[in-house]
Amino acid sequence: MDDAAVYRISDEAAVVVTVDFFTPLLDDPYMFGQVAAANALSDIYAMGARPLFALNIVGFPTREMPLEILTDILRGASDKAREAGIGIIGGHSIDDPEPKYGLVVAGIVHPEKILRNSTAREGDILILTKPLGTGILATALKRGLLKPDEEKSLAGAMAFLNRDAAEAMQGLDLSACTDVTGFGLLGHLYEMASGSGLSAEIDFPKVNFLSCAPELAEKGVVPGGTRRNLAFYSKYCEFAPAITETQKLLLADAQTSGGLLISIAPHHVDLYLERVKTKLPSGHAAIIGKIIVPREPAIRILP
Repeated sequence: MDDAAVYRISDEAAVVVTVDFFTPLLDDPYMFGQVAAANALSDIYAMGARPLFALNIVGFPTREMPLEILTDILRGASDKAREAGIGIIGGHSIDDPEPKYGLVVAGIVHPEKILRNSTAREGDILILTKPLGTGILATALKRGLLKPDEEKSLAGAMAFLNRDAAEAMQGLDLSACTDVTGFGLLGHLYEMASGSGLSAEIDFPKVNFLSCAPELAEKGVVPGGTRRNLAFYSKYCEFAPAITETQKLLLADAQTSGGLLISIAPHHVDLYLERVKTKLPSGHAAIIGKIIVPREPAIRILP
């Protein structure tokens, strides 16, 4: 269930490699490139590794769309990679009727400092470093329902690197980490809890969402992937009676370039939050729950 492949090359170093690509989520090709790069880099950060370099993966309809669009996508990704401190040093492209873009990213980590998503400890506190709701807002964007400031908020959240959130973990007593992406918070938390042989509690009021996500979800603006997530993972969840169907969907929302879900010892929670206070936007890092003894179902959602 790890977020990336890890290959040990010595007692001091292991290579961490991931690949991720998808079709455009935004109308702005430059921002799409930024989001795709930030998304691919997240798996490296989630493993506790430092990114080294990346390779492009490109599918583009060269006969139907201006190459200037592809240029902007690549420029956005290059700028985001530069922000992460790495270069994009190669890649591969094909002629494809539907545009696709992403990266292979390689990183490095000490073998004894690898972070997994299956090693959480009972009593640890759960911190989520980005608000949820990108799937819902992206669906609203496709339907022409987002205001300009809401579209800007969506793009900014997805393009924001998990670098600072990951660097703040260094030297702290963490047991597990993963990034929240396509399976939504419920799916990735279930992977963490079940993989660790434990369970988890979520305090719904403590979970942060992008500003208009709850309102849009209430109106039924919800992607199919989010509904499938809830249908699949709800059997592993015990929802308090006060939790509404809309709130369940928000927790299951399929994310693109979501935040890190961190399982951290209680005595280091305040230190972690202090480290990220000036590095992450307001409303990003939040304590959302804790790891508890094994129980059925594995995830409990409190009102």
